[in-house]
Amino acid sequence: MADQQALDEVVEFTSGLIRIDTTNRGGGDCRERPAAEYAAERLAGAGLEPLMLERTPGRTNVVARIAGTDPSADALLVHGHLDVVPAEAADWSVHPFSGEIRDGVVWGRGAVDMKNMDAMILAVVRSWARQGVRPRRDVVVAFTADEEASAEDGSGFLADEHPELFEGCTEGVSESGAFTFHDGSGRQLYPIAAGERGTGWLKLTARGRAGHGSKVNKENAVTRLAAAITRIGEHEWPLRLTPTVRAALGELAALYGVDADFRDVDRLLEKLGPAAKLVEATVRNSANPTMLDAGYKVNVIPGEAVAYVDGRYLPGGEEEFRTTLDRLTGPDVDWEFAHHEVALQAPLDSPTYTKMRAAVEEFAPEGHVVPYCMSGGTDAKQFSRLGITGYGFAPLKLPEDLDYQALFHGVDERVPVEALHFGVRVLDRFLRTA
Repeated sequence: MADQQALDEVVEFTSGLIRIDTTNRGGGDCRERPAAEYAAERLAGAGLEPLMLERTPGRTNVVARIAGTDPSADALLVHGHLDVVPAEAADWSVHPFSGEIRDGVVWGRGAVDMKNMDAMILAVVRSWARQGVRPRRDVVVAFTADEEASAEDGSGFLADEHPELFEGCTEGVSESGAFTFHDGSGRQLYPIAAGERGTGWLKLTARGRAGHGSKVNKENAVTRLAAAITRIGEHEWPLRLTPTVRAALGELAALYGVDADFRDVDRLLEKLGPAAKLVEATVRNSANPTMLDAGYKVNVIPGEAVAYVDGRYLPGGEEEFRTTLDRLTGPDVDWEFAHHEVALQAPLDSPTYTKMRAAVEEFAPEGHVVPYCMSGGTDAKQFSRLGITGYGFAPLKLPEDLDYQALFHGVDERVPVEALHFGVRVLDRFLRTA
């Protein structure tokens, strides 16, 4: 079991990593190297030989391998990203890069996404070194750059340029799973991610006839674009149940004693109450307009207008997504992928999923482990290019008054010390036996 020093270090490392500002503003505006050096130094202190790898100067990744006791076993990848999304200090109760520890809570950008998991990995690995523990299978540890943008400098670079570092890895675990979800009626759910929707970030371009704003213009690019994004925003996507989502609905229905009627999923979601939040975003594809760019003067009709749409599609749903966008944009608006990544699905009958479930149940026997599909995406998409099946497993035991999902990219991001202690114990238990 993880020792007391591991419990102390996970708090220290979470705070320390938060204090290193690794804000990723997109377009290459980020520098993860100081955080990578922090992680590499602590891995080296555990007797490992971490490699620091860059596609772009300052955009640093760290990879190390821990040899297992069974050389015939497949290797396991455990990964976390070092970058974070921007934070406006004026909006926060504490400075977002202070790493302040107050009243048993660690505050700052990255506290849940995902420097907490980075710290857990470091604390567990160092605990093993002190105790002389070796896992059954090789464990490859990776800390990546650029997850909060394109991943081109991070997991994409590692998968494309350094696949040899992940030799033998068949499965991976990372963020967004095994956290406490309180349903408002006293039940505690622990969703483990076994799938991700694909990423389809779109650029829409409408072209028309430029002219004076006072004249009649039937070829107005702004009007054409506005019509297209209105159709996209109002579109009702058809139901699409993947095996992971179907299993999630079935287990939740059984837990709440309701009929798992897949003929009327919307009604089923209503019967599940607050627990429906774990599933409702992943029963369909989606496309939400998010950005507009058109014109340069109020009395000039521009010849071009541009919009961006955050599109997501389920495993098996990409063709439907493409054909629907063709129809909704119409003949006067072109669309292209600004960023495009695959949808993922992982088996629920694997020994790895079974062991993740067992590790959570050992330390949270009052909880109910359920599968779910992430509505967004992680670095698991890029590592899937190497044939690595990804799960979301970053365990945290959270109090009822802390809305974990709202803290992702939110204001006053924070994580309780006790949640980190739980995470270290569960991660240690799982990785020892995986």
